[in-house]
Amino acid sequence: MPADAHSEAHADAQPDVESSGVRAHVADSWLRSAAAGVHVDTVDAPITLPGDTLRDHREAHPLARVFPLLDDVLGQAARDCDAVMAVSDAAGQLLWVCGTPSVLRRAESIGFVEGSNWDERLAGTNAPGVALRLDRTVNVIGAEHFRRSVQHWSCAATTIHDPSDQSILGVLDITGGDQIVVPQTMAMVRAAARMAESELARELLVSARGAPGTEAPSTGGLTVLMESLGRNDALLTIAYGRARRQTVRLSPRHSEILLLLASAPRGLSGDELAVLLYEEDSSASTLRVEMGRLRSMLGDDLLASRPYRLVAGLAGDWLGVEAHLAAGDVASAMRAYRGPLLPRSVAPGVVRLRQSIEGDVRTAILRSGRADLMSAWTRSASGADDYEMWQAQARVLGPGSPLMPLVQNQIQRLDREFGPV
Repeated sequence: MPADAHSEAHADAQPDVESSGVRAHVADSWLRSAAAGVHVDTVDAPITLPGDTLRDHREAHPLARVFPLLDDVLGQAARDCDAVMAVSDAAGQLLWVCGTPSVLRRAESIGFVEGSNWDERLAGTNAPGVALRLDRTVNVIGAEHFRRSVQHWSCAATTIHDPSDQSILGVLDITGGDQIVVPQTMAMVRAAARMAESELARELLVSARGAPGTEAPSTGGLTVLMESLGRNDALLTIAYGRARRQTVRLSPRHSEILLLLASAPRGLSGDELAVLLYEEDSSASTLRVEMGRLRSMLGDDLLASRPYRLVAGLAGDWLGVEAHLAAGDVASAMRAYRGPLLPRSVAPGVVRLRQSIEGDVRTAILRSGRADLMSAWTRSASGADDYEMWQAQARVLGPGSPLMPLVQNQIQRLDREFGPV
């Protein structure tokens, strides 16, 4: 074949990166896919875990312990919107693929089945493969897929980490049509993965209780459980691998610092942390002193600098609330919400996070139309004077409810104290 003809044939065998104007991480993935020899006209992804091998591998995998949770939270949401949920291992091999029978049949036509491998070097550009490569939450929309057979699908995926050492255990993905190309899908996938990580961390903490007198191992990671809802000083439970656990009650300032770092997985510079921590400008030396005290209390293995960040798997009570909300489980979110986040804190970053979580819980309850959840909210300190919630509760209850006199009395009280809204 002449050289120019060969060039033309090669150009037809992959997407046009330069002229397509796609996002950078997608273009980079296209180039990696082409370099690995993936062809755009290949229909299926290769099966690398057939039959019995798949079953044995899946049963032994750490994510098997949290798969029922993921299926209940994200799998059900996928079925409701004609999408599929998939969980892979760290090699990109799909261990579970869940959805309605009709959607699973359509997914099978592109090889999106249990045992197939969606590493981008084998299956071309796709969300699970790119998420594995970049170790972050990504989506791949329609024509951004490398293989033509996949271009009528869209997907969002994120990695799930081992809480003991932060290594990648696998990927959580939701794949479907145009209906999943919304920001809420990314948030839902990310929250479900964090819920799984929190559950794995909780299991690690529970197992550590069985050997309270042993020394921490010389290798292995740290796992941290942070409880901050309804508390002015956070309670920190630290598990040193599976050998030993320690509970620490933090000061209000150290509670704020740990909460802010826990909410920024990639870390914060000194300037960024100071802006979130102090109401007014404060010297860098003040923050360094606080960080020095915190590091001397918790140890260098837990806190890193440049940027400041937690070097440990983290489970947090507020993260559980966020995960339940993202999954649409308002009742579980309400049960897990034990009160405002560090309620006395005036640190700007904490205030913003506290208001965001409380507002999300409140909005979800209002939209739920459930009188029991509204009643629970109005019995709390946050909701006792929530006029809109009382009114919504009155509409949901109806005139025949035995609770209606109580609700009407509260509305009248608020009218007297604050005037009609």
